[in-house]
Amino acid sequence: MAGVVPPETAKAAAAAAAAASAEQAAPEKVDYMNLPCPIPYEEIHREAMMSLKPDLFEGFRFDFTKGLNPQFALSHSVSMGVAEIPSQSSETIKIPTAQYEFGVNFMDPKLMLFGRLLTDGRLNARAKWDLTDNFSFKANGLLTSEPHMSHGMFNFDYKGSDYRAQFQAGSGALFGANYIQSVTPHFSLGGEVFWAGQHRKSGIGYAARFSTDKMVATGQVASTGMVALSYVQKVSEKVSLATDFMYNYMSRDATASVGYDYLLRQSRLRGKIDSNGCVAAFLEERLNMGLNFILSAELDHKKKDYKFGFGLTVGQ
Repeated sequence: MAGVVPPETAKAAAAAAAAASAEQAAPEKVDYMNLPCPIPYEEIHREAMMSLKPDLFEGFRFDFTKGLNPQFALSHSVSMGVAEIPSQSSETIKIPTAQYEFGVNFMDPKLMLFGRLLTDGRLNARAKWDLTDNFSFKANGLLTSEPHMSHGMFNFDYKGSDYRAQFQAGSGALFGANYIQSVTPHFSLGGEVFWAGQHRKSGIGYAARFSTDKMVATGQVASTGMVALSYVQKVSEKVSLATDFMYNYMSRDATASVGYDYLLRQSRLRGKIDSNGCVAAFLEERLNMGLNFILSAELDHKKKDYKFGFGLTVGQ
């Protein structure tokens, strides 16, 4: 009779459906020979830092960048604000200050050079050179007329298929090394060691990171006493919430903070509040192509310290 399914066909279809359902329900097997490469060890808190540690400033700031060709650009920066002076009292002593900064940028697919010269005589320089697809060299330095304030640092980075390794050497007989390894597609573990010969101090640390498309959780502990935990939840494509906890088991100091990162059509708003009662917000508004307006605010009611800043950024 037309429309009647034979029992054998029905049983075969049911068995196929059950097998497909079981295959979907079974956990995905991890290919440990093809794990992704983790992010660098020093950037394991990257998402939390983007939300909770914006570039806050006080006063006025104007940044102008002019590209001379696809690789070479000049930058000019003017800032007017205050400098904080340490004092014995709870109140913060502020002295008005202003400075101009001239910068030179060179960007190539394998070589990047950045230089900054300030009116107070300081010279900052950074370089990154990709020697191969897996091996790169980084250097940064500060030259100043102040005694014992100039320093330099050199990093040698190696990027493997599922791990990263770094060796550091700096002024003051500073040496360090770190290593991070992907354990699963979403979980990575790492460690670091360092030796500061000038201060006769050494240390060791460990870190862990778990990340998916919707969240990132990290933890870090070091023999110096530092414990750092962070968690970032991606609510939507435009909204992220973040929290972190910092604790020093030697000094018994602890700080926790919660914040947000909100992307609008032409602006980005970030803010946070911490356990010390400090509230901060940072707004970047794109007024036009190559023209951004910046607002910065930080309110510390406990210390009676209030910082407000606004600025303009011109150029790419």
